[in-house]
Amino acid sequence: MANDTRQRILEACSICIARDGVRGMRVQDVCKQAGISTGLVYYHFTDRDGLLAATLEYVNVDSVAQREESIAGGNESYGLLRELLLAEIQDDEFVRAKSIVWNEIKAIAVFEPPLAEHLAGSTAAWQLHVAELVSGHTGTEVGQCQETALLLTSLVEGLSSRWLSNQLDSAAARAALERGMEAILPANA
Repeated sequence: MANDTRQRILEACSICIARDGVRGMRVQDVCKQAGISTGLVYYHFTDRDGLLAATLEYVNVDSVAQREESIAGGNESYGLLRELLLAEIQDDEFVRAKSIVWNEIKAIAVFEPPLAEHLAGSTAAWQLHVAELVSGHTGTEVGQCQETALLLTSLVEGLSSRWLSNQLDSAAARAALERGMEAILPANA
């Protein structure tokens, strides 16, 4: 029951952030969205910062699980990497909402060092996953693939930000991502 409540709170918080932004997110709104009392939020997360950090982790884990599920059938490293990165930018409300939450938390982390630490941990986990796929494609040790993974994940983040702010539509962002991927890590490497 406690895990169900925690899950409902995290989902409600991600909905509120996607709708109102981090600065517009109020704990009372999260409670209303989740159908719970304010006391339960503070019981599970101590304070607003704890709720934001847990929501970042929730979005990251949830997004990775969704991406992995969507590409589970393949076994070729470059194809998996391509699908993993392209899955970050698509005209799907779930993907868009999770991307908004990630970008909102990334922006506010500039002013909130504890949140920046959580963001750094989530980013490092994603980058390691990408480095492992690059390693599988190139036959190079994972540690030596970290710089390539940094470039690829940074490219995704930049294009995602432009997509979310309507500077690029999803087709243009995905096409740019594919061109960038090929420049950074050719399919025939």
